[in-house]
Amino acid sequence: MKKIKLQVCAWLSASLMLGSCGLDEYNPAGGTGGDKLATFEGWSGMETYCYEPLYGQLFSSFDFLAVAEGGTDLFLTSNNRTWGQQVFYYEGLTTNTNYTNKLFKQAYSQINSCNAVIEGADDVADGNADNIKVLTAEAKCLRAYYYSLLVTYYGNITLNLKPSSEGSNLSPQRSTYEALYTQMVKDLTEAAADLNVTPYNGDYARVTKKTALGLLARVYAQGAGEGLTENGVSYWKRAAEVAEDLITNQAAYGADMYTDVADVWANANNKNNKESLFIAAGPASKDAANYTSSNIFTYMYPNPYKLSDIYKTADKSNYLYGRINNNIMAPSKYLIDLFDAPHDTRWDNCFTTAFGEESMVQAGWGTYASMNRTLTAEICQKYGIADSNVGKTIYAYADLAYNSTNANGNQYPAKVWPKGDHSGNVANLIEVKNIYATEYPLPEDEDRFSIYLSKDKLTAEEKARRAYVTINIDDLFDSEGKYIENSTDGTNCYQMFPALNKFSWMYDGAFTSNLQRRNGDVAIMRMAEVYLIAAEAEQQLGNGTKAAEYLNVLRKRACRHASDYENYMKLDTASEQDVLDEYARELCGEFNRWALLKRHHAFETQLAKGNPRAAASFESKHYLRPISYDFLNQISNADEYGTNGY
Repeated sequence: MKKIKLQVCAWLSASLMLGSCGLDEYNPAGGTGGDKLATFEGWSGMETYCYEPLYGQLFSSFDFLAVAEGGTDLFLTSNNRTWGQQVFYYEGLTTNTNYTNKLFKQAYSQINSCNAVIEGADDVADGNADNIKVLTAEAKCLRAYYYSLLVTYYGNITLNLKPSSEGSNLSPQRSTYEALYTQMVKDLTEAAADLNVTPYNGDYARVTKKTALGLLARVYAQGAGEGLTENGVSYWKRAAEVAEDLITNQAAYGADMYTDVADVWANANNKNNKESLFIAAGPASKDAANYTSSNIFTYMYPNPYKLSDIYKTADKSNYLYGRINNNIMAPSKYLIDLFDAPHDTRWDNCFTTAFGEESMVQAGWGTYASMNRTLTAEICQKYGIADSNVGKTIYAYADLAYNSTNANGNQYPAKVWPKGDHSGNVANLIEVKNIYATEYPLPEDEDRFSIYLSKDKLTAEEKARRAYVTINIDDLFDSEGKYIENSTDGTNCYQMFPALNKFSWMYDGAFTSNLQRRNGDVAIMRMAEVYLIAAEAEQQLGNGTKAAEYLNVLRKRACRHASDYENYMKLDTASEQDVLDEYARELCGEFNRWALLKRHHAFETQLAKGNPRAAASFESKHYLRPISYDFLNQISNADEYGTNGY
């Protein structure tokens, strides 16, 4: 990984000195390296650069997330804000909307790099033939992935397989869906044949055979939504075949899946997560972290310091949750209601609903008692807490250590104070899988949290008995299912919402020098999605019973108790709605939902359920994102090429 990052930085430095123009020159390097590609070192350096936008751009910032999850039934803006309304609600979406404009350019820029690698493979004068074959296969796999983004979000764009060194095309023509999907299938099929089960040079961030097969199943499923066939066979059938082969032979392909949902999101499993088929790998050194790191988590968390009279730590100095001051992307009521929390552990493993404070006894920066908060009569009256709780103490939830020797810089990994132990003795601290996954339901006698968002509808009396602020999640929404915009009770409780914690990382190596950014790997695709694709394809082929079998694998492992499966979670058959709902429970927030709704032509029905504001604005043109303003300004036939109706 260190070698990869150094090579990427070398190509990035070159990019700063060169410009670009035209569709097939959306390469930050502005070209293909000239004579450098004749050597294995130069050619393989360009191949490494093909990975750059995965973590450098797509999966470490809010832009692509907003395109991939915004405007769906699963996520709204907190407090019904107008920020980001272009992608969340289809209000004012245009060709120069930053999110969609950037994705178009980022994908095309790396297609050019992939083209250069693939075209130049036969001209490499040195290097091992097997290595060249594998790296060429990697480039084909990545090219297909970048094209899949373009076709999914922008429709029948231009297929170009030549590097910019062979000349610019300033009058590009759109290709057919058939041509685009045929090429993606070809690239992924060839990549699957030539890639190994183990990654090149042991670098787990590189694509392997399981990556190509997983993406092939995904591409077939997306193409099925366009009504495509292959030799007279439905793409749904092809998606089922590839997904089922990967499931049946997963051990042979080096694929795997955790038996416990908690392990998927355990901090110890973030690096080289065995369930991941395709990874956007975070930085492995402090220098690399200065180049790129992630701030996605800051958009998906509320700021508990908005209730500063009961929550002490300001966001600017919050080492536990980070500087969570963007507070924009909140789960819809529809998504929240999909989780049967008493039986499905995906609720508490994916959403933070209880917010506590950190002490720093291990770090030597403070005492355990320094974070105590005593409930006053004024606080109790304000938040509906019973007078009998006046004088009770809220203690720290977590304690942070300090490590200055990690390659990523200063680190502050945390452990949890045991419930009921107020000794402040660090020897009693507990290691947990995910410090952001809190117990469901939060016990009434809990004293380590200041604020709790209850999925269960608690009465005023039930809330009053608890010595912490209790907010019913349902009360955060108005009658239409939108988040309320202002306080109705004189508090700031309306500014809270359940926080998707899939991109919040807490381990030795996750911290940067900026509390607004963290390091961690992001699964672009994981094995659970293959089961979902298999179920989706079988259901579309009319095999509801077979579809249920694949969904049940995911539902069974999510059970809170063994008895939950037969009594509550098991499906006998699966409808299209069952498939859409299970995708939401398993993959919410994982850059997947918009593509899924598109291929099922389900925006109209699903937005009405989960995103009423978007439903009011949605038009047929919104099945495609607008073509990039910057691209249209660089070609000579912009009017002919079109904007996708924007």
